[in-house]
Amino acid sequence: MTVFRATAIAVLASYSVGFSHGFSGCSVVSRPGVATSSSALSMESNSDRRAFLTESVFALTAGLGATVNPSTASARVYLDPAMYGDQELRVSAVDSLRESVRRALLQKPSLTPYFLELALLDSLSYSAETNEGGPDGSIIKAVMASKDTDAHTKSLQECAAVLLESKKNLKKLSSITIADAVALAGAEAVNAVGGPVLPTQLGRTEAAAKAPIPSSMPPLNLFTGDAGDDAVAEAFRSSGLTEREMTALLGCLLSVDSIEKATPEGDWRASSKPKFREAGKIGRMSDFKKLTDEDIEAELAKDGADDEESYTVSGDDGWYIADTFGTADSRFGKSLTDKKPELSTAFKNMAKTSASSTQYSWVSGFLLSKDLPTAQQWVNKYGSKPLLYEKDLKVAYNAVTQLGAEFTGGKYESLLKNKKRKTLNDDELDFLR
Repeated sequence: MTVFRATAIAVLASYSVGFSHGFSGCSVVSRPGVATSSSALSMESNSDRRAFLTESVFALTAGLGATVNPSTASARVYLDPAMYGDQELRVSAVDSLRESVRRALLQKPSLTPYFLELALLDSLSYSAETNEGGPDGSIIKAVMASKDTDAHTKSLQECAAVLLESKKNLKKLSSITIADAVALAGAEAVNAVGGPVLPTQLGRTEAAAKAPIPSSMPPLNLFTGDAGDDAVAEAFRSSGLTEREMTALLGCLLSVDSIEKATPEGDWRASSKPKFREAGKIGRMSDFKKLTDEDIEAELAKDGADDEESYTVSGDDGWYIADTFGTADSRFGKSLTDKKPELSTAFKNMAKTSASSTQYSWVSGFLLSKDLPTAQQWVNKYGSKPLLYEKDLKVAYNAVTQLGAEFTGGKYESLLKNKKRKTLNDDELDFLR
C-alpha cells in the first residue's frame, strides 16, 4: 500500500503541472505502440491525455507487481467473543448444543470419553514451534475422512456426526461454529458423569471447507495406547502444555471412562425425579396412597426434588424432551450417574487401574512412569486433594481449547492479543496445594 500511495501521488502531481515532470523508480511493462523506459516515465508535450493516463496505470500496475510479493497465509485460529451477537443468541446456541450432546450420551453412554477425545485431539493440533494449527474443528474433517473401521474410529465418527447434525439444526434458529461445538461437547461429557462445569471460551473461527487437515494433527489413535508413550508426551509438549496440565487432562479422560463403565445401564428417558402423584391424573383422594411424614422427608432429602417431570410424546417413542428446569446437573437432561462421583478418585486408585475397568488403563502406567517424575507428583496431589484437581482441570481445559488462538474484534483484540498464556505453573494461589 505504501508503494501504491507514493506512485499515485506522483502521477497526480505530474498531471497537475501540465505533464512537465516525470517520476522515476517504477518498472514499466512494455506495450505495443507505447514508448516505455525502465527508469522513467515521460511524455512529449503534444501527447494525448488519455494515452498518458493509460500509460500511468500500466506503470502503477507494474510497480506494484515488482514490489509487493504476496506471502503464504498461515493457518491460524481466531477468537471473537462477540461472534454470536447478543447474550440471548449465544446462550440459546450453547444450550441447544449441550442438550444435543447430553441426549446422545443418554442414548449411548459409551460415547462419553470420545467427545472429550475429540476436543483434546483438535486442540493438540497446535504447534508451538510454527504457531499453526489449533482448535479450529479440523478434527471433525480428519475423523470423517478416516477409512479405519476399528471400534475406536467408529465411535469418534459417531460423535462427529452428532456435532455436525447439531450444527445443521442450529442453522434454522441460530448458529455455532464446529470448532466451538467440539470444545463445548468435551466439557459437556465431563459434566454428564457428575464432573464440574468446565469453562469454555466461545468465538473460535472454524477451518475453511477446502482447507487441508493440518500436518500437526495428532494421530486419531493417540489415546488408545497404541501410539506409544513417547507420542503422547510429544503431542502435549509440542503444543506448549506442561506436565501438570497433561496430568490433569489425561486423568480426566481416565476418570470419565471409569465412571461411565461403572454405571449400570438404565432407561435413559426415565425421569430420576420423585413423583408424589401420577402425572395428569385427577381423581379421589382414595385413589392415592397416603404419604407418611417419613415418606415426605425421604423424598425431600433427594437432590432436585420438585414437581417437574420429563415426558415422552404419546405416539412417538423417538421424541425426548429434556427437563431444562431442574438442578444445574440435570439442566440439559439427567446425569449418566445417580450419584455424584469425584473425578479425583481415579488418581487415588491409579496404581490399581486395570484394563477391565477402563480402556485408558495405559494412562496409569504412563503418568506413574519414572520418566515423568513431575506427573507422579501431581497424581499424588490430585488423589488427596479433590478441590485442587477440580480447580486445575478447569484451568487446563480452558487453556488447551484456546491453544494458538488469537483474539480479534474490538476491545478483546486490544486487551488480549499477543498476551502470553498463563500455565498452571504460573498459578499464584498456593492455598490449595
